[in-house]
Amino acid sequence: MNRTARTAQPAPPTTAARGTATPAVTATPTAHEPRRRRHSPQWTAWGFLAPVVLYLGAFYAYPLYRNLDVSLRDYTVRSFVQGGAPFTGFQNYRAVLHDPTFWPALTHTVLFTAVSLLFQYSIGLALAVFFTRHFPLSATLRALFLVPWLLPLIVSASTWSWMLNSDSGVVNAALHALGFGGVNWLTSPTWSLVSVTVANIWIGVPFNLVVLYSGLQAIPDSLHEAAALDGANAWQRFRRITFPLLRPVSAITLLLGLVYTLKVFDIIWIMTKGGPSDSSTTFATWSYRLGFGNLLPQFGPGAAVGNLLVLIALAFGLLYIRVQRKQNAS
Repeated sequence: MNRTARTAQPAPPTTAARGTATPAVTATPTAHEPRRRRHSPQWTAWGFLAPVVLYLGAFYAYPLYRNLDVSLRDYTVRSFVQGGAPFTGFQNYRAVLHDPTFWPALTHTVLFTAVSLLFQYSIGLALAVFFTRHFPLSATLRALFLVPWLLPLIVSASTWSWMLNSDSGVVNAALHALGFGGVNWLTSPTWSLVSVTVANIWIGVPFNLVVLYSGLQAIPDSLHEAAALDGANAWQRFRRITFPLLRPVSAITLLLGLVYTLKVFDIIWIMTKGGPSDSSTTFATWSYRLGFGNLLPQFGPGAAVGNLLVLIALAFGLLYIRVQRKQNAS
């Protein structure tokens, strides 16, 4: 009874009775609320990352794992259907390295990639610098240069095959009109690699033009104006200002071009099929021919050649990351 009476007694007067406002009473957080608030941003971040992680795992990590597994086993058509391919270790890689086609294919891959990157970057940079000067129809011409990049590769390769045809091609017709003899562009071991390289350069120039033009737009005009006031000519401004400031964009452009050129298959296969006599065979076409181009497919060696391409691209990617880190540190 006394306890009830004590609790029923009125509370002592507060500062509100004296005319002073009292602060709002907040509920004391429970033991579970801080933990929930602490982990909520983390779960939100994982929720946003989940679609990307699932996409990369399904379409990149798993195919790479399967390709690596195939290269380490003796797969046949029956093995793909019934399973049970025996593990052979690095035997497929040894077979590829000792194959007579390995060194010619490696040489063609290096030449095809290096020449394509050199001319694609040079022509793309020249066009990008040219289009920085505003003139009538400049935007229209710049858009027309994107047509080779927008066309499907099978259309571009078929068009170049028709143009370079030895009998009815427009290129040989132009050479005959100028008084020169015709060239067997696609059927000559001397010219087949040149033909597919020219076609690949034509397709890759628009990409370099777009990326390098965007990089040039980010360079302030005030730097060029100050250099011009100091007496620097156009070439000196390009060599001392434009090209150094364009180096980061150039690096990523060359890296993406390298990865794309290493895996070029459609153009070469449609135009020459890697021939004649393997004169235009690269790692990409060789890998396809081993795995799918023979009556008795060699899935293991074909996957091994594909993994060699992945290793080459990965090596250049790591080199790019290392160079970028050094530049950021300095």
